[in-house]
Amino acid sequence: MDQTNQQYDHVISICQDIFTKKMKDYGIAWRILRPSSMTDQIYIKAQRIRSIEQKGVSKIDEGVRSEYIGIVNYCIMALIQLEKGTSETDDLSHEETLSLYHNYFITAKELMLAKNHDYDEAWRQMRMSSYTDLILMKLKRTKQIEDNLGKTIISEGIEANYLDMINYAVFALIKIEF
Repeated sequence: MDQTNQQYDHVISICQDIFTKKMKDYGIAWRILRPSSMTDQIYIKAQRIRSIEQKGVSKIDEGVRSEYIGIVNYCIMALIQLEKGTSETDDLSHEETLSLYHNYFITAKELMLAKNHDYDEAWRQMRMSSYTDLILMKLKRTKQIEDNLGKTIISEGIEANYLDMINYAVFALIKIEF
């Protein structure tokens, strides 16, 4: 578990570094996106990973690593959108945005540690393609909940699905990095 904890932190630093650099380049333009648009952005990234896995080749000079990082970052942006709502203006400072980003990563990590305890690190034995498929399944669930205006009868909500997608993408990144 200590190894997973350290590897998770390493992946967090990679994702946050890219998020921070992109925020310097683009600001927080993503604040205008509705959560459903965030879900679609995550879907595009997961679908590209699946396409590369199935075809075995990519025509764009970016591999699956950058797409998994994008999934992590878009999931965190989506969680921020769920909490704060959309905005037409740059209503969050860089410091507040990074604080929210960090808090959601910590929430995802705490969830991972709890599940990892119960499942005894079963994710380490999984195939990379399973992470992709599980993310795509979570996206289908999220889209259905969004189509139901966020209402569920028995299931976890949208936030839980985003948190699970973060963790599946982090697991994939750990396997890629280590």
